[in-house]
Amino acid sequence: MVRSHLPVRVLKGLRASGNEYMNYIAYKPFPYSIRGVSLIEVMVTIFILAIGLLGLAGLQTQLQSSQLEAFQRAQALILVGDMSNRIATNRGNAASYVTGTTSPLGTGDSQPTNCTGVVQSVDACQWSNALKGAAEQSGTANVGAMIGARGCVEQVATNQYLVTLVWQGLTPISAPTSKCGKGLYDGASGSTCVNDLCRRTVSTVLHIANLGT
Repeated sequence: MVRSHLPVRVLKGLRASGNEYMNYIAYKPFPYSIRGVSLIEVMVTIFILAIGLLGLAGLQTQLQSSQLEAFQRAQALILVGDMSNRIATNRGNAASYVTGTTSPLGTGDSQPTNCTGVVQSVDACQWSNALKGAAEQSGTANVGAMIGARGCVEQVATNQYLVTLVWQGLTPISAPTSKCGKGLYDGASGSTCVNDLCRRTVSTVLHIANLGT
């Protein structure tokens, strides 16, 4: 009986016993150097697989962030075009749409419950509500626009207006040159969103033709 706990290999053959040959079985231990090789291979495989899964999780997070950034920019372009069309439609009173950069419409401003009054007041009220996401709701929360959306209208020349929309991005990139909403998107102390690095902007220039000449 073999009592060794070492892995063994079985050797079969014939050996002489007197004038006859008889079958025999010999048990020979495997060399010490190959013990545990399979376990090490499994551990290395698991380690490599774990590293790959961590990388995949990081990639998925980055993809979700990029998708949200793209969605917000698409929404911003729609809303900038909306205000430009409103001003162009009411071109005779275009100057009354100017808000400047220190009093933007949207997040943080005050608008009446019902948008009534002259055309410019109605347009400003409705655009402000759109910037606050009132076009789509989840429960009681407005989710139809970008994070912290604000809009500014500036007159940059005679019959020329600059419509700018700003919002809160997810990751720091570079501070935009626009003054609309400047300093309103800094994160808490220690945050990467400081010095306007997470403020996003889109702008369009609107030219009002002088149809009287």
